[in-house]
Amino acid sequence: MSKDIVILTEAASLQIKDMMKHNEEEGAFLRVSVKGGGCSGLSYGMGFEHEVKEDDHQFEQFGIKVLVDKESAPILNGTKIDYKQSMMGGGFTIDNPNAIASCGCGSSFRTATAAGTPEEC
Repeated sequence: MSKDIVILTEAASLQIKDMMKHNEEEGAFLRVSVKGGGCSGLSYGMGFEHEVKEDDHQFEQFGIKVLVDKESAPILNGTKIDYKQSMMGGGFTIDNPNAIASCGCGSSFRTATAAGTPEEC
């Protein structure tokens, strides 16, 4: 597995830095994770954290320190996180090469080896 499990684009990194500043979370880690749920079985999680757990993969991109837990790492390996701005506002986009199915909301998916627990959207 590559050292950088998740790839942040420069646009996503700038947005994350703005969010860190706005929420007074400068110096925090960005945790990217996978949890059960969503209409396709798995859903993505992103949030700020100050503690590194023993089984975390840790790497840095564009000055952002990223954490991915051991269970999420193989599911997220190669995932690209971008930020797109449009007339309707902005939002993060997640392109996971391991996902074999996803739902219309774009935040729920499953892989060939991890189906999760599907729920209603």
